[in-house]
Amino acid sequence: MKSSRISAVVLTTALAVTGCAGGEPEGSGGRLALTVAIDPGLEKGAVDAFNARVAEFEKAHPDVDVQPQEYKWDATTFTAQLAGGTLPAVFTAPFTDGRGLIERRQIADISGEVAKLPYAKGFNASVAKAGQAADGAMQAVPIAAYGQALHYNRTLFTQAGLDPDKPPATWAEVRSAAKQIAERTGQAGYAQMTAGNTGGWILATLDYAFGGRVEQLSGDSAKSTLNTDEMRAVLKSLQDMRWADNSMGANFLYDWATINQDFAAGRIGMYVSGGGNYGSLKAQNALKAEDYGITTVPLADKGTAGVLGGGSLAVVRAKSSAAVVSAGVKWIDFYYLSKLTAQDQAVADAKTTAESSQAVGSPELPVFDRALHDQRRQWIAQYVNVPVQQMKPYTDRMFAQPLVPEPTRSTQQVYALLDPVVQAVLTDRNADATALLAQAESQAQALLDRK
Repeated sequence: MKSSRISAVVLTTALAVTGCAGGEPEGSGGRLALTVAIDPGLEKGAVDAFNARVAEFEKAHPDVDVQPQEYKWDATTFTAQLAGGTLPAVFTAPFTDGRGLIERRQIADISGEVAKLPYAKGFNASVAKAGQAADGAMQAVPIAAYGQALHYNRTLFTQAGLDPDKPPATWAEVRSAAKQIAERTGQAGYAQMTAGNTGGWILATLDYAFGGRVEQLSGDSAKSTLNTDEMRAVLKSLQDMRWADNSMGANFLYDWATINQDFAAGRIGMYVSGGGNYGSLKAQNALKAEDYGITTVPLADKGTAGVLGGGSLAVVRAKSSAAVVSAGVKWIDFYYLSKLTAQDQAVADAKTTAESSQAVGSPELPVFDRALHDQRRQWIAQYVNVPVQQMKPYTDRMFAQPLVPEPTRSTQQVYALLDPVVQAVLTDRNADATALLAQAESQAQALLDRK
């Protein structure tokens, strides 16, 4: 199967979906058509690896015609795609959207098919909640979990006279390292996402690390807690780095894609994002392995400090036929989960991925229990091609850090309210952080009150 298949299928799938107003496209040769998500912008090796998996699935399920469709969850377009019926039959969404999609019946109920999977009761309980309905039935399948991490450029650390094997362990050390990197290399010592809801996402991450929370739940009620001592301390820290130290560069409109691009290009010393980000940096941004370092997010010395965690769910589009639901869960099992649960699939996936020059062995939190996580690492050891030693500051401590779930109520909307708060603090020396947080808290409470 050639990589050109994807671009052709994307076009025909789009035409089919448009022509039938959100209905299911036709498969070739009378087979059942199943549109599945593939990340846009992948290099040829990653596309070839994906197509190889498609061919393997179709061989095992000859009645299914798998049609890859480029898709990446984006807060600014997802709602319109969902309403317009232009999403692939099997797509992914963040943990934060799981319960809302289930409660609003915006995805198919796949719990019956999921319950048939041999490992259905073996999910990590804290991870599984993101895809469960109120009655505990799993209607969205967790396929990847993460805890936030501090990514850093080892080359810039060395150029700045810092030890790349001893990354910052406190926020005071982050500030000091950022200032030294900026002064000695001319690059941004530390950068912060601020756009496309990522500003709120990372601000919430830092709030957790300082011991705060962005919401308090009590039964069915939720209280917005944005204007707190912890959140004000976070913004004060950012203001100090930006205005007193001038260590944050000149771009204050980063989103996930653009900050990855600049980090991979050697223009950023440190930034916070998901712990498993190495694969994307390598595949989509041509990151040099020797530049990469990762460590745990520094936590304040207080009992409430924790690491924001989240992940991805695989779901099936609402109003899909029973046949598509069945085939969709089979694809989720095959493509996303078998490589975590079965030795032959884990090895085959690692081998194929490694042969296509993609990352194998990036740090990740387990969807299942730690024992299976460690067992899988043993299965695929010969194919691991990431700089394992450079990741040890993170992997040695990632399980010991207290993981705190992302806020669950109006999550993306609240994140969106925080984007301009971060932008203002980084672009206006006289920005009143307390006033900005008070306004955002009031707006967030209105969202929470609507449930």
